Amino acid sequence: MEKAIIAKNITKKYKLYSNNKERILDLLFPKSYGEDFYALADVSFEAEKGDSVGFIGMNGSGKSTLANVIAGIVPETSGSVEVNGQASLIAVAAGLNADLTGRDNIELKLLMLGFSKQEIVDLEPEIIDFSELGKFIDQPVKSYSSGMRSRLGFAISVNVNPDILIIDEALSVGDKAFAEKSLDKMKEFKQEGKTMIFVSHSLGQMKRFCDKILWLEYGMVRDYGSVEDVLPKYEQFLDEFKKLSGKEKEAYKEKGMERQLEMLTLKI
Repeated sequence: MEKAIIAKNITKKYKLYSNNKERILDLLFPKSYGEDFYALADVSFEAEKGDSVGFIGMNGSGKSTLANVIAGIVPETSGSVEVNGQASLIAVAAGLNADLTGRDNIELKLLMLGFSKQEIVDLEPEIIDFSELGKFIDQPVKSYSSGMRSRLGFAISVNVNPDILIIDEALSVGDKAFAEKSLDKMKEFKQEGKTMIFVSHSLGQMKRFCDKILWLEYGMVRDYGSVEDVLPKYEQFLDEFKKLSGKEKEAYKEKGMERQLEMLTLKI
């Protein structure tokens, strides 16, 4: 099988500052100010062409960061990602200019993707029709609800016919009917052999749509494999985690961050 995504040892480091003074000092002086935070730590996985891979994990596990790295929106600090084909990210408000109308955003996005004026003229009605935004298409995006922004972003992304579709919680907002319509469109893409990354807290959607699961925890890969193998483990983990007290959950988090630091230290 031909590889669609090859992610090798991806690490993404951010700096956390307690105030603006620390931020300025960190820019001006060689001494390091602020606290290092690793959103991703040595993440590796591969996806074949035609795979539908679900990213799961608790809040702050690095799912959206990894999706943005694969989409080329956020650069990795170290490691590498090889994407074979055009990738398109669908997330609420991702790539949308809030001051422009929905129609203007469609035209701008298509221009940035290299479409000709005639191609834009041909595609625009299809995108507007799929979005179901009606008269709101000529209103500024800043006046849209999160569901409306998600509709517009999804409509643009699926109609430009990408090779790799990355969906980050875009189906968790808006009405159920549009979510069903979007899932049907994603099934069409899957039948065409396109690769998809699906970031969601909905395990039901994962079971219905994905064939592989990448489980992230504190920026690290905890498990990667088939839906049948990984999801039951994750569901059991969630059941056990919910039963922990607040102090026990905090202790679990501290241990997770310690494991992350140990792994990065060993790698260095």
